[in-house]
Amino acid sequence: MDFPLTSAASPHLVVLGSTGSTNADLLAAVDEPHLATWATLDQSAGRGRLDRRWVTAPGRSLAASVLLHRGDLPTEALGWVPLLAGVAMRASVRRVVGAADVTLKWPNDVQVGGDKVCGLLAELRPDASAVVVGAGVNLTVPADQLPTPTATSLGLHGASGSALDLADAVLSSWVADLGRLVGDLTAAGGDATASGALDAVREACATLGRRVRVELPGGAVLVGEAVDVDEAGRLVVRSATTGGTTAVASGDVTHLRYE
Repeated sequence: MDFPLTSAASPHLVVLGSTGSTNADLLAAVDEPHLATWATLDQSAGRGRLDRRWVTAPGRSLAASVLLHRGDLPTEALGWVPLLAGVAMRASVRRVVGAADVTLKWPNDVQVGGDKVCGLLAELRPDASAVVVGAGVNLTVPADQLPTPTATSLGLHGASGSALDLADAVLSSWVADLGRLVGDLTAAGGDATASGALDAVREACATLGRRVRVELPGGAVLVGEAVDVDEAGRLVVRSATTGGTTAVASGDVTHLRYE
């Protein structure tokens, strides 16, 4: 498989005919440069957030991972990497489908028309020297083969071309934008406000202003309105019962479509 656009955006591109997980492959690889990219159209054992299985349709979905060397990025700023990955993927999807209604569901699910087209997972290497960010994008999956009723694909929103061409277009711009955004954050010493990361996430995030249900670690549930993303990247939720606010660092967020 040929990915000419991505070959120009990444210093080292590995395209696999099939694999269990591009994230696992890249985490285990040695001597890979910053922005090294591994990709496939046939991933069988991908994982999403909260260790959920990420199922991709062979030949119709992209699974890809990018290696980001930390460099001088402070530990406290690492939580911004998956958020910026979502911002970068949102921009990439918008270029392909040409739709204004491409948004993020906090922290980093990319949606078109409110339905999920891409999931992202960031994993820190055991020695904390680098982060691997994985993406799963539904490219040409028809409606009757989507994994859930709230999923969608690029093809269902007017993206034209083969799965391979769409994969190259999406991946190349994602790698370039992700490298730029993380570079800006690093140059700002991890300051999300100074680098523009905070404004970019707030602008992209459709969760803000929505009534949400958040399943918190440990099993507690928070229902209320998502009112902000704070300077640490946490989702700030105003409780529907107490009126108080809680800053959520991790949790499973559902947009409540009906009151």
